[in-house]
Amino acid sequence: MTGGRIVVGVDGSASSLKALTWAARQAALTGDSLHAVIGWEYPASWSTLMPGVPPEFDPERLAKQILDESLEQALSPREAAATTRTVVCGNPSQALVDQATGASLLVVGDRGHSGFKAAVLGSVSANVTRHAPCPVVVVRGDAGESGKAGQAGQAG
Repeated sequence: MTGGRIVVGVDGSASSLKALTWAARQAALTGDSLHAVIGWEYPASWSTLMPGVPPEFDPERLAKQILDESLEQALSPREAAATTRTVVCGNPSQALVDQATGASLLVVGDRGHSGFKAAVLGSVSANVTRHAPCPVVVVRGDAGESGKAGQAGQAG
């Protein structure tokens, strides 16, 4: 089956860059299009956490910048240009689940930690594997790994 859509969650972390690279390779193999998504939201206590935030601060623009820079860093110029980009104001887990409706695959990274934490999925990974409307791949790397392609485990 070709012509589907692979949705990948991006947040600028090394883990999400690995997921983005993996998803691009998978899209090239299957003929699916690549759809990179970043979700952002204000913290519940925004005004008390950051009372001196300048009025010109634009978190949506910052999220778009992170998404653009991530694609530039992880993909070839041709792959980056062909990737659909979506910035969503809202909970990142829910944004990915919503964007994955009708997708053939949802790909997310798992932040690597040392020791016991390396075996535990991050909150976004855990949420999307439970609620996504399509198969989910969580791209994981070794705890001490930097810059190498991660290993993929499928859930969902």
